[in-house]
Amino acid sequence: MGHGVIRERGSARHVPSRFASAALALALVSGACGDGGATGLAGIVREPHPDVSTVALPDESLGGQPFSTVAREGGLLMVYFGYTACPDICPTTLADLRRAMQALGGDADRIEVAMITVDPFRDTPEVLASYVRAFFADGHALRTDDQAALDLAAKAFGAAYEVTMTADGEIEVAHTALLSAVDSSGRILVQWPFGMTVEDMQNDIEFLFDRGV
Repeated sequence: MGHGVIRERGSARHVPSRFASAALALALVSGACGDGGATGLAGIVREPHPDVSTVALPDESLGGQPFSTVAREGGLLMVYFGYTACPDICPTTLADLRRAMQALGGDADRIEVAMITVDPFRDTPEVLASYVRAFFADGHALRTDDQAALDLAAKAFGAAYEVTMTADGEIEVAHTALLSAVDSSGRILVQWPFGMTVEDMQNDIEFLFDRGV
């Protein structure tokens, strides 16, 4: 499927009529990324930093109000593409981020978290908002039924996803398992693939704060 793309399966009653192919151009495999070690970061750094400031999706944790993927001044916005029926990758990633934030102490207040569902047909507004808030009390549950809007958001973040039904009636979801740290200008400063340690995420966040994001 490509760098950082995870395929998972789970049963469901409803199947969307059309989903974007996971063959979306994924910038992370185009040579436009580099080892963050050169910048003091453990995660992936893409140059130039992708600009996602124009991405705005309904926030179901705030009654569907538009939410722009831009951090507050002096803070960071963590953005993740996933889905609530994900058996392990998504909950593990969100739990690890929560642990990293807890280790930051007061600096955790400078961080917001947003999850964008790639499975809006099963992730109803209520389901998604409840899921995100179970990890982060002030988390943002971003969801849209507009396929083009979701595709554009995924492309901006260099994410890929695909939702299909197998012959035995199960839904199979493939998605890029990346967590993105966005600054107040709407730039992705670093991305962490699945498996990044809590300590590395914590250290990267502290590094960015020390550098004055």
